[in-house]
Amino acid sequence: MTQHKVAVVGCGSMSNTWLDYVQQRDDATVVALVDIFEESARAMADRRGLDVPIFTDLSQALAATEANLVFDITIPDSHKQVVTTALKAGCHVFGEKPMGGSMADAREMLDVAKVSGKRYSVMQNRRYLKQIRAVRTAVEHGAIGQVGALYADFFLGPHFGGFRDAMENPLILDMAIHTFDQARLISGANPVSVYCQEFNPPGSWYQGNASAICIFEMNDGSVFCYRGSWCAEGFPTSWESDWRITGSQGTIRWDGSAIPVCEVVDVDSEPAELLRRHRQVELPVMWRGREGHWGCLDEMFDALGEQRPAETDCTDNIYSVAMVFAAIESAKTGRKVYLQDFA
Repeated sequence: MTQHKVAVVGCGSMSNTWLDYVQQRDDATVVALVDIFEESARAMADRRGLDVPIFTDLSQALAATEANLVFDITIPDSHKQVVTTALKAGCHVFGEKPMGGSMADAREMLDVAKVSGKRYSVMQNRRYLKQIRAVRTAVEHGAIGQVGALYADFFLGPHFGGFRDAMENPLILDMAIHTFDQARLISGANPVSVYCQEFNPPGSWYQGNASAICIFEMNDGSVFCYRGSWCAEGFPTSWESDWRITGSQGTIRWDGSAIPVCEVVDVDSEPAELLRRHRQVELPVMWRGREGHWGCLDEMFDALGEQRPAETDCTDNIYSVAMVFAAIESAKTGRKVYLQDFA
């Protein structure tokens, strides 16, 4: 059994989830904590009782330890430096989303990963929920026929404060990548083009655009329509969005929390009827994996052991990142943007 020796980069609150995960694995051990603020790393080590060396520089940490896996839990603008440094040093990398702070950064990270021969996998924890897996399975097995469109509504009004309030594109850049990635999972398709209208509605407490409508064309001929706002007061959706997937033989509805429901054409109804009869059923939830971050990390470790790309390997996740930056480009230019220019 391969022993994974982990250097954790970024010792903010998010790293607790990752460290909790490592501590329950027999084949993984933390060998270093790295943070530009040494006091943050020391505080984390003290809180968790970790007797490991502390570093402010990743290169020094990798040179001084036998780390072969890096957890990148830093801010997006730091991802490129952390990931490329680790890959070039011969380490695999598991990192927080998004891949990078720009599309150029994401492309460079992908290129370095390919040359290095090491794996770089991205945390997309919202793929790992039993309900969305039920939706994916139903679509994959043709429960509603050929998919024509996916619709996702995301309306919440969290008052975070801090850096999000000052971001230029808080909704799309910081949050919508989850929903965009979920659309790719559900449909099994990749984006071809996008038109996006971004705006900041009255009453918004964000400096940047906190609302957006995006229309993506997918490579299977379907359309994905996203409507979202991060400053919507009243009638909130779930964090997973409110979904409607329409196909040639029916529709799937999922509110992001309850069991998904499928309504399909009754095979005994007559095609000539003005309104054909339908039957409604709950989708069977068969997936038994763990949910959230731990489910995604399980898949990443399994992929390393089986010497294959993880489901969220950078070679695949680049398409979700491209959806984000292409949508932002469309909003800025007021035109449809083709994804071949991004991924």
